[in-house]
Amino acid sequence: QVQLVESGGGLVQAGGSLRLSCAASGSIFRLNAMGWYRQAPGKQRDLVAVMTSGGSTNYSDSVKTRFTISRDFAKNTVYLQMNSLKPEDTAVYYCNAERIGRRYWGKGTLVTVSS
Repeated sequence: QVQLVESGGGLVQAGGSLRLSCAASGSIFRLNAMGWYRQAPGKQRDLVAVMTSGGSTNYSDSVKTRFTISRDFAKNTVYLQMNSLKPEDTAVYYCNAERIGRRYWGKGTLVTVSS
């Protein structure tokens, strides 16, 4: 099993920045991709950004010029630096990790962007 714990969410004004963190623990050997998804009220959960164990990244078109994903492989932690935040970025942000064909989720952290 892999446990994921997110932190860093909160309330920010439009144009501001936040940094999310997600620490993995448990059976982290052969942990592959780690990333972030988000779910706004009444909407489906969508990919925000992901980074593989090889360092390749993939971003949603709506965030690729504003958000940056990074990983500290020694600490088994993934980060999401979010700049130029918009009200439409308001959502619960979930950390996701993949290991040997299984996907694991954190409990989520709420990001609220006020206009």
